[in-house]
Amino acid sequence: DRPYLTFLCIVPRLASGLVITSTGSTSIEMASGQTVKLDCQFTLAAEDSGPLDIEWSLTTSDNQEKVVIIYSGDRPYEDYYAPLKGRVHFNSADPKNGDASINVIGLKPSDSGPYNCKVKKAPGIGSRKMTLTVMVKPSKPRCYTDGPTQEGKDVALKCVSSEGTNPMKYSWEKTSDSKLLPSSATLDPVGGTLIVKNASASASGSYHCTASNRIGSDDCTLYLNVTPPPNTAGIIAGSIIAVLLFLIILAIILYCCCRARHKKKYEKEICNEIREDVPPPKSRVSTARSFTVGSQRSSLGSMSPSNLHEYALKPQYDKIPSSEEYERPPSQLPLPPPSAVRMGGPNLSRMGGIAVMTPAQNRDGSIV
Repeated sequence: DRPYLTFLCIVPRLASGLVITSTGSTSIEMASGQTVKLDCQFTLAAEDSGPLDIEWSLTTSDNQEKVVIIYSGDRPYEDYYAPLKGRVHFNSADPKNGDASINVIGLKPSDSGPYNCKVKKAPGIGSRKMTLTVMVKPSKPRCYTDGPTQEGKDVALKCVSSEGTNPMKYSWEKTSDSKLLPSSATLDPVGGTLIVKNASASASGSYHCTASNRIGSDDCTLYLNVTPPPNTAGIIAGSIIAVLLFLIILAIILYCCCRARHKKKYEKEICNEIREDVPPPKSRVSTARSFTVGSQRSSLGSMSPSNLHEYALKPQYDKIPSSEEYERPPSQLPLPPPSAVRMGGPNLSRMGGIAVMTPAQNRDGSIV
């Protein structure tokens, strides 16, 4: 038997119809605020004779497919997706030339997600998927110390950036003196915390923190001053002295207030006693009459018993005037006889009497 040789001839099948020719990366990372081009190049075959339709869609975070922009009937339609309205355009003014790429300007984190480019020209159909991740550069971090910065304590240095796409990384370095971190320092690169355990004065100095991610970085500077522990005994003594001084001042104020209050009360009582003891003033007429009667009584008392019979002859002086006579006007009072008024000094002496001067009065009873 003669052996038979079998030859297998494989003829490659040439591709025909619409083909997407873009070969770039399908995973794109861009910074917020920048502009990105999503590439989608294609070629047509001779048999692709139908109308050209291009559609770009985005799968949102809730797994819904939203049409972003389309090209149909020889014209673009760009206002399909509100969050990207005015920020998405075709890269070519005439996509029929084989360029279905789009440009997205002013990127935002919400623009992230899978994008799908579909090109259809019957009977040819082609598509390309790519994923866009919009990253946010770290904002300027804030450097600060958390807790006491005393010798012998654990000092915590914090570095926090409020914005930035994870993963972010923090790093610390000392920029003064030996420019080496203390040997007891431990770093948390994710949280941005640098802890210096059992800090000493040598840990004082300037520290520099950098926050970074895949698209950018920013930094801040902090000066650490490790101070000696406070004098607790001195603080306690000072506090006690301050309290005592306060109590002394308060006692003085209370004493002065009580003293002033008692003094005011005493003066008020004295004024009331004066008003109660002093009788109301007498009228000028009553005073004059009292003075005349008193003078007459004095005259009577100065006379000797041997002369009383002569004075008894005078009826107008033999009794004390009654209350009605006091109330009688001076013009109605009885006048003494002329002999009694005009008694001479020698005669009065022989009678054993004493001369007494009586004030003169007007008709209304006033003393002259």
